[in-house]
Amino acid sequence: MPDRQAPGCEIRPARPQDIDALHALIRGLAEYEKLAHQAVGTPAQLQAELFGPTPVIESALLWEGERAVGFALWFHSFSTFLGRRGLWLEDIFVLPEARGRGYGKALLRHCARIAVARGCGRFEWSVLDWNQPSIDFYKACGAVLMDDWTTCRMTGTALARFAAEQ
Repeated sequence: MPDRQAPGCEIRPARPQDIDALHALIRGLAEYEKLAHQAVGTPAQLQAELFGPTPVIESALLWEGERAVGFALWFHSFSTFLGRRGLWLEDIFVLPEARGRGYGKALLRHCARIAVARGCGRFEWSVLDWNQPSIDFYKACGAVLMDDWTTCRMTGTALARFAAEQ
């Protein structure tokens, strides 16, 4: 069901025919974050993870007329302390030329409503420490920055090497 949370836009779940638009927005996010060199995922991979036999992610696109100008992509996490699942917002993005219209807040609220409807104990995401406009925005929405947590990551050769060790 479409969600009209900000004037002039419509938020709706990603559909198979939206893959190219979603992939283009992901590329736009990667460029904005100065991480385009890391954005190696393909539309086919995105299609498989969203609509394959065992989907692991969900996404919604924000449309301004016939043009997709924003997206959110999320999946479920789990809190052993709460004993409940959570909603992890992997990415949220609005094209620079479409900002200032309430679209980012509409997308964030859309995800929050999904988390509440599903009985999630948490709604979480990360933000790059240099991205002060986003940090300010999230704080204004009521989010708390978890300064005492640091993200750990293994990828590529380091992941393969560690997994192969006896």
